Amino acid sequence: MDPSAFDFALPPEQIAQVPAARRGDARMLVLDGDARHDRIARELPLWVPAGALVVVNDSRVVPARVAAVRVGDGRSFELLFTAPQPGLGPGTHTVAWVRPGRKLAPGDVLAVGDALQLRALPAAAAGRERGFEVVAGDVLDACRRHGAAPLPPYIRRPSGPVADDAARYQTVYAAAEGSVAAPTAGLHLEPQVLAALDVVSIALHVGPGTFLPMDVPDVTLHRVGAERLIIAEAAATRIEQARRERRPIVAVGTTVVRALESVAKLCGAIEPGARSTELVVTPGFRFEVVTHLLTNFHLPRSSLLMLVCSFGGHARVLAAYADAVARGYRFYSYGDCMFLGAA
Repeated sequence: MDPSAFDFALPPEQIAQVPAARRGDARMLVLDGDARHDRIARELPLWVPAGALVVVNDSRVVPARVAAVRVGDGRSFELLFTAPQPGLGPGTHTVAWVRPGRKLAPGDVLAVGDALQLRALPAAAAGRERGFEVVAGDVLDACRRHGAAPLPPYIRRPSGPVADDAARYQTVYAAAEGSVAAPTAGLHLEPQVLAALDVVSIALHVGPGTFLPMDVPDVTLHRVGAERLIIAEAAATRIEQARRERRPIVAVGTTVVRALESVAKLCGAIEPGARSTELVVTPGFRFEVVTHLLTNFHLPRSSLLMLVCSFGGHARVLAAYADAVARGYRFYSYGDCMFLGAA
């Protein structure tokens, strides 16, 4: 299938540049069979099926975008660490997107304040992703001290990230650090909403591959890169029990869908452990775990929109997107959301 099958027209002014005034104020388009209802995210418990288990992604976004200077001549670079995690100290290797990548030569040493020094490795392939050896300091510590929220490229503000982004580009239940993009469906959930639901947490640490366009002749060729996922034993037990009892399982976000369906496909059940996934959901995918989905409105020709179409039905979802555009919904990371059941 050609990526154009997942295209739609969106006026630029409907790309949200800031979040709703309060998390639960975001609009929520509910797909109830063929009917559509215009609601707000705070009303989610009214639409979640009775007895449902709600699964959230509690990965914490790392302020992984940092400014660096080259030791020797002071030239400035911008780095976006693509897989920040504990333990990236001297002698270890890490990877970052670099701007301007062409100006960086193997062996160059970059400094991030006084917190980190990195030695550039030879480029493995064309593009802005580069490998580094950590010479001194720690990657996560440098991000905490000197980093900014890694806002997506479609959030274009003259001043860049602001202080509120540190809190609003983060779910209220965020825990273990590791993501470089927010699991955005969860940005709408407030403590009182969570208290009204039966919730369990897993973690999938989101990488920058979520923003990659499907620049391929066939969607089955698209790749997003490996992302780390962790399901604790207690969480796995609850999810698998709900699955066996045929209770509804609500995924908050496409990252939860990918995590649960990856593990079920690999193990035949929801089993605990730390793994990685490169799953790209394409049309015809058989969903074995998730029955309902809360999700933001995604980019045209993206793997995320393709996942939602595969889950909810291609024509049904694209018709809902057209309706959302016509109703003035706000799109992408800081935008509104949609709740739907499987086709």
